[in-house]
Amino acid sequence: MKVAAVQMDVTIFEKEHNLRRTLAKLETAVRNGAQIVIFPECALTGYCFASRDEAMPMAETVPGPSTEIIAEAARKLDCTVVVGLLECAGDALFNAAAVIDPKGVRASYRKLHLPCLGIDWHNTPGDKPFEVFDTAHGRIGINICFDCSFPEAGRVLKLRGAQLLAIPTNWPVGSDAWLHTPHVRAMENHYYVVAANRVGEERGFRFAGHSIIVDFMGNVLAEGGDTEETILYGEVDLAAADCNRVVRIPGKWELDRIAARRPEMYGAITERS
Repeated sequence: MKVAAVQMDVTIFEKEHNLRRTLAKLETAVRNGAQIVIFPECALTGYCFASRDEAMPMAETVPGPSTEIIAEAARKLDCTVVVGLLECAGDALFNAAAVIDPKGVRASYRKLHLPCLGIDWHNTPGDKPFEVFDTAHGRIGINICFDCSFPEAGRVLKLRGAQLLAIPTNWPVGSDAWLHTPHVRAMENHYYVVAANRVGEERGFRFAGHSIIVDFMGNVLAEGGDTEETILYGEVDLAAADCNRVVRIPGKWELDRIAARRPEMYGAITERS
């Protein structure tokens, strides 16, 4: 199977424009063989809003107008899509990623860990536990940007059966997360990682690019540059991510980072400070 990470610029306040570009890039990715396509954080809306009131008109329910249009494209193209947007639910405003496959809009993931940056100054923290989405093309877990700075976020998804971690992100220049985090999360959890970052500038922030696809051994399958829009592709075997035992020298050097866990020793992780 081939997966894709779409590295693209986004225009704040121009949701229809962003949606048209998202659909065009989705068609290009699928035409080049991709079956799972990951887009950046807030790809439909932009990120650097100055207030909740400014952002709220850009938000939608999930399912909603934009995700239903993407769902129709996913049905025709027979693909699975993860795309970032602002989701509203009553008075709540979430930084979210919609999961869409040929059967329609499956669900949304709402960002749980909020940095003091962009719209996350004003968002509601995610209110859903980490979930693995059993799509038509594989079992996908999601961390949005800052979420992946927390090892627990990636590990919970592995324990729930994720074969691929999708990271829709807006890493700005000055963040070095792209240098290390995707490789470490992939290797320590023995699954694929697809991180789709933005490029371009928005309200004084320049985004770092370097979208990346990493296999479950930590090897880079594809990586973008720091300024150009591009679509990255990687050939993956998602079923292989379920085989956690790594054999380097049979009978002499073997390891399994899941079977070797000692949860009874990890109590401090869930203790409230």
